[in-house]
Amino acid sequence: MNQSGSIAVITTLYPIKKLLRNLNWLRVVVVCYTYFVNYLDYLNSEQKKAVLETEGPVLIVAGAGAGKTKTLTHRILHLIASGISPQNILAITFTNKAAKEMRDRVRTLLENDPGFSHLRKTPPFISTFHSLGVQVIKENAEILNLGKNFIIFDTQDSKKALKDALISIGIDPKEHLEKVRHIISQEKGRGISANEYMEHGSYDFTSELTKKAWTRYEEILNREHALDFDDLLLKTLKLLRKNDILEKYQKRFLYIHVDEYQDTNKVQNEIIELIASKHRNICVVGDTDQNIYSWRGAEIKNMLHFERTFPETKTFFLEQNYRSTKNILSVANEIIEKNNFRIPKKLFTENSTGEKISLYCARNEIDEAYFIAQRSKELIESGVDPDQIAVLFRANFQSRVLEDTFLAHNLPYQMIGVKFFERKEIKDVISYVRAAIGGEVGSDFIRIINVPARGIGKTTLKKIISGDNDLPESMKIKIENFKKMLLDFREVLGKEEVSYALKYIIKNSGIEDSYKTGLEEDIERLENVMELVSLGLTYDEYPPGEGIEKFLTDMSLATDTDSPEKSKNGVKLMTVHASKGLEFDYVFICGLEDDLFPHRRNESKKKAEDNEEERRLFYVALTRAGKKIILTHAETRTIFGSLEVNSRSEFIDDISEKYLEYEGNFRPKVPLISIDF
Repeated sequence: MNQSGSIAVITTLYPIKKLLRNLNWLRVVVVCYTYFVNYLDYLNSEQKKAVLETEGPVLIVAGAGAGKTKTLTHRILHLIASGISPQNILAITFTNKAAKEMRDRVRTLLENDPGFSHLRKTPPFISTFHSLGVQVIKENAEILNLGKNFIIFDTQDSKKALKDALISIGIDPKEHLEKVRHIISQEKGRGISANEYMEHGSYDFTSELTKKAWTRYEEILNREHALDFDDLLLKTLKLLRKNDILEKYQKRFLYIHVDEYQDTNKVQNEIIELIASKHRNICVVGDTDQNIYSWRGAEIKNMLHFERTFPETKTFFLEQNYRSTKNILSVANEIIEKNNFRIPKKLFTENSTGEKISLYCARNEIDEAYFIAQRSKELIESGVDPDQIAVLFRANFQSRVLEDTFLAHNLPYQMIGVKFFERKEIKDVISYVRAAIGGEVGSDFIRIINVPARGIGKTTLKKIISGDNDLPESMKIKIENFKKMLLDFREVLGKEEVSYALKYIIKNSGIEDSYKTGLEEDIERLENVMELVSLGLTYDEYPPGEGIEKFLTDMSLATDTDSPEKSKNGVKLMTVHASKGLEFDYVFICGLEDDLFPHRRNESKKKAEDNEEERRLFYVALTRAGKKIILTHAETRTIFGSLEVNSRSEFIDDISEKYLEYEGNFRPKVPLISIDF
């Protein structure tokens, strides 16, 4: 019996189950039957145990490449097959890409059988933490004195607002912007509001500066009817601390799943614990060895201490890796076992032994880049798909010489990390949409009143912002015409499909014509805004008005972690942080030098946890590879204009010689031998 057929047998019980919905024995029968259906045969023994353990708290320790998404989606399928309504199932992850993948997999599993057709319009709630926050806030907007059409400030919006806040208090944003922004984000991630920080914050210069800037920043958010990313979580937590609101979501979400649990911060963890506290049917999936985001507020202790919060927890280990060779996993295990802050596990595989780890010592960063380009060229010429080759580095500055060298070798490559939604042309179009809907002279209005150029200068903008109407008649006509155009756009947005409305705005605002210069960069910009129209097609299924609202919400959330850009064919260049969750056949890990990888922080503040996170980062890099790993380091490297002589990374020395092979002029370190005469 195939998977579709096995589910069909279960779903034939649906009419009877509908009649006898309140009889618990029927659910028992269905659950018992699912032990023998074929969709469980797609799982290994440990995955199957985790899927079948549906009641009470469950901790799944899932190693890299061990099929955690498959386990989660089959667990959701099993709950539905057991009689649980999809509306009572919540699954949370961190990125829109991961949430979409999970939704698509669950949808595919359900649609494999026509017996589940009645569930297609009411799928489980699978989203990111921030999307869950938007849902909760919109459903309780009146309590927060927010309209349902509040604006979500993305990263760039937040930076701009904070920059304005700093300037307003006479502080140079170039020197203090990132520091203050980091403090505000960290505090909100710990559940601290602006008012609470004013009362309990320190009294040193930075803290006092942060208090003043944060106050002005909140004033800007309130004026714009906006929330930033951190607010989406903080406001949600504040709402859920109200018993009547919490009960509503506890009643709705009876079964909760959290992916990448090791990356949760304090607020995210408390949100999940509150919702799960009544029924305690919570399943968290994660890997302490892949906790690499402490600088974003991720707290590894949430996973390490899960069993303290839920003492009745049942723990399952997914250790069988389906991605990598035995040699790669042996090295990865050898590296990560030196860490102490972890839940111990050991990856294994039934794959082949595979090749040894290659190691190349370059003279400098140019030699290193040349070697990587040459080896990539050889792999491509031997038939390897360029998309299956990745070059990983610890710091962004390393990308420049790599890009230059790949260009010189005429090798196809794609630099990962330039976010689609942070491009100026994309933000301009989205600002047009928000300004048309908002109908007020806010930041979006100011941003695009002179895009494309309409002869409205900075002096006029300052007068508009301050409410000064002392303008020449010709300027008043320009501004009035612009407002009429926005009213026209608002009408179109309210009655037309999203893709049509976007195309209409791009054309009639003048954006389209402004990019028809023939210049290569303008051609790319026009292609990008047209890609936004293509993206809008996926929202055309919603009623007019509702579709554009969902589009704006998703676009704002996507700027933090996702990029919808089409993947270009070529070798992928990216930081190790950006590689998490990806996999490739061939992986270069470059810049393996002390002080670079592992990266050294301020020695006076360095903790054991910081050292371990660098090791976890190297572990993540290793486990991206399926077939082959090539490690490189340089004897000298120019950093910030200074030539530095480097020792090779301690991570290289931690790899057993039996797993290494040397390339080029590299030779292993030979211990000194004492000779007595």
